[in-house]
Amino acid sequence: MKLAIIIGTRPEIIKMSPIIRCCVRNKIPHLILHTGQHYSFAMDRIFFKELDLEPPQYNLKSGEKTSSNQLKVMINNIKDILVHEKPDIAIVQGDTNSVLAGAVAAKNLGILVGHHEAGLRSHDLNMIEESNRIITDHLSDYLFAPTKEAVKNLELEKINKLIILSGNTIVDAVLENVKFAKKNSNIMTQLKLKKKNYFLLTCHRAENVDSKDRLEAILKGVEKAGRKYRHYKTIFPIHPRTETRIQQFSLKVPENITIIKPLGFLEFLQLEEGAKIIFTDSGGLQEEACILKTPCITVRDNTERPETLKDGMNILTGADPDKIETAVEDHMKRTTVNWINPFGDGKASERIISTLTNQKKLPV
Repeated sequence: MKLAIIIGTRPEIIKMSPIIRCCVRNKIPHLILHTGQHYSFAMDRIFFKELDLEPPQYNLKSGEKTSSNQLKVMINNIKDILVHEKPDIAIVQGDTNSVLAGAVAAKNLGILVGHHEAGLRSHDLNMIEESNRIITDHLSDYLFAPTKEAVKNLELEKINKLIILSGNTIVDAVLENVKFAKKNSNIMTQLKLKKKNYFLLTCHRAENVDSKDRLEAILKGVEKAGRKYRHYKTIFPIHPRTETRIQQFSLKVPENITIIKPLGFLEFLQLEEGAKIIFTDSGGLQEEACILKTPCITVRDNTERPETLKDGMNILTGADPDKIETAVEDHMKRTTVNWINPFGDGKASERIISTLTNQKKLPV
């Protein structure tokens, strides 16, 4: 049994890291194929270094390609590598162009495909991620669903493939690294932050940052919240795409929002754990906030992680300044955190590898 682990972005590196470690522990032959969709040191290589992962055997550097031909180039290059390496199964994770390209390339060659995070649905086909995940699910042979809601989505679509309720490997990754992050990162000291005395902001999705009106509205909403709670700083590790759009749109970042460079996983994990509230449009951060029990505000009109909305842990606001301000007020009134993490017990990677290698399956 030989596995091809296909990744392309920061979240995929993090969520695949427990699977890679599981392969290493169990001496399972595997290769890491990196499309390079995220290719800068700050968005890519630092995560391999911090997570103590073997470097990928292949890096296609496709992030340097224009979006119009990125998918075509990825598919062709991935196929060439798979023909040479001859893996039995290709594993992809999530909903990016790298995921779709990996699944298409493998299926064209008759290679089995396993999809981690199968069954997530935002029910918004205007999002490229939604079409990517739907097509990938229908192409895949092994569907590793992180939650019961994801399983239900797959069953409703009548996808007649092997569906496994595995949990999400992000739980594995967070539990493995949160204590290590506290010992090996001094980001809180560097930024002069006190635990639960600051807000954390991320924003990178195309539907938000490629729209001047939406991006401006999100910044305004966070600014309004900051004015109401003046002793809470807002820390904004800025994505390169977002920084470019702010400059192109000639937007002014409010004075109560502090922009910092992108961070590695361990530093960012520490900021997530210590934040009073997280503002984000990231799917992965909704999960991580839930696992760390940090209240979350999602500046999107929908979410493929509806489990996070239970018990008010995560609040959807869209790009509406007034709704963002109200959501902050709701979270600030909360005196206790009593929600349960719905994404698993930290053994998702073991279930996935056990299934793929026909070993004894772990109960959920």
